[in-house]
Amino acid sequence: METKEILEDNKIKEIIDLLRSHLDAEELMEALDDYHENDIAEAYESLDTEDRQRLFGILGAERLSEIFPYIEDVGEYLAEITPEQAADVLENMDADDAVDALEDIEDEEQREQLIALMDKDASADVRLINSYDEDEVGSMMTTNFIVIKQNFSVKQAMRSLISQSKDNDNINTIYVEDDNNKYCGAIELRDLILARDYTPLDDIISHSYPSVKAEAHISDTIEDLKDYAEDSIPVLNPNDEIIGVITSQDIIEAVDDEMGEDYARLAGLTAEEDLNETLPESIKKRIPWLLLLLGLGLVTSSVIGIFDKVVASVAIVVVFQSLILDMAGNVGTQSLAVTIRVLMDEEISGLEKAKFVLKEMRVGGTNGLILGVLALFFVALYLHSLKGYIWFAAFKVSSIVGFSLFIAMIVSSFIGTIIPIFFHKIKVDPAVASGPLITTVNDLVAVVTYYGLAGLLLVGHI
Repeated sequence: METKEILEDNKIKEIIDLLRSHLDAEELMEALDDYHENDIAEAYESLDTEDRQRLFGILGAERLSEIFPYIEDVGEYLAEITPEQAADVLENMDADDAVDALEDIEDEEQREQLIALMDKDASADVRLINSYDEDEVGSMMTTNFIVIKQNFSVKQAMRSLISQSKDNDNINTIYVEDDNNKYCGAIELRDLILARDYTPLDDIISHSYPSVKAEAHISDTIEDLKDYAEDSIPVLNPNDEIIGVITSQDIIEAVDDEMGEDYARLAGLTAEEDLNETLPESIKKRIPWLLLLLGLGLVTSSVIGIFDKVVASVAIVVVFQSLILDMAGNVGTQSLAVTIRVLMDEEISGLEKAKFVLKEMRVGGTNGLILGVLALFFVALYLHSLKGYIWFAAFKVSSIVGFSLFIAMIVSSFIGTIIPIFFHKIKVDPAVASGPLITTVNDLVAVVTYYGLAGLLLVGHI
């Protein structure tokens, strides 16, 4: 075991010993201040039910509300305490963490009971976040933020900040609204602290500070949010009133989720699968695309059957078939990955798309030329040295391999770019539809090119 892992295990054991000790509440709380909540959460999960229930009376709802967000499946631990106690813990959490915790509770009636037991403001925040679809920005926001009025003086702004900080600790950025409660900018905490009493507040407000609409789709806004690299970004309702913020941690989690979905879609799945998904659900997701690809695969096999005389006459061509197909598939996948990233920019014009397609074809063609020339010499060397071909015959075969590789890589670049653009145009997710389809189409094109050239130039001449 590595030293770091040993230290972490020792740390968790120390916390477990503390939690099981008979220290009074004040001493235990003081001792736990030396550890991060994530480590305390891991130790808490290692305790038995009786110890955890005893700790509720010692740690209290407020301290547990700081620990529970770091627990993977917090629903089962909320079930170990009374509904009233669970509601106390939830209302002390940030609203977005409370929503996540409630999602771990499968019983809808139990969820509603806990929300009803929470105080008015906390339950209103939870219901607000729950009112948005899971693919909308509003569903990932938190209501932990500070907002002040535009017409405040610096002294009034500081007083308001101190007052709101009792309930909201997300204070690095202070948001500003006008007299009509409309969002109008933000102030960095450092700027407010350094401002003189006589400094007009408007002088330190960043009126161009970014914001996002609560109804916006996460996938459509995620790139913009990443580009700003702010600690938090305000979320506005249709009236431009600030109703929440999304933090940098929220953005990181959204990016991770989006990447996970894209990886699954590139494999031809309609959504990311998990360990809890049933067998019928997994089959239902995969079988439509597999049936389509089976049909295209049969077409490819039929095309190879057309060239059976070529294979029978010049069996050596089969040896290099996988080389052509693999390289075509690799190039197609590269173009697909780049294209999907480009398509995330919804403002890209048709002309820019056309230039992008041509650029990818040039890249594919240049790479194909380099690899084709290398294949021309190395395949000829292989055939002459190991297979006993005369140089003329060896170069005749290798020229077909090299030229087919060149053509296949150009075409694969084109297909790997144009297919996702086409699906994006007709409002079909290009990541879902493109991956396996591009591979199969590229195989078909590569086979026709390779065996077609072999039939024209090699049969009867070697």
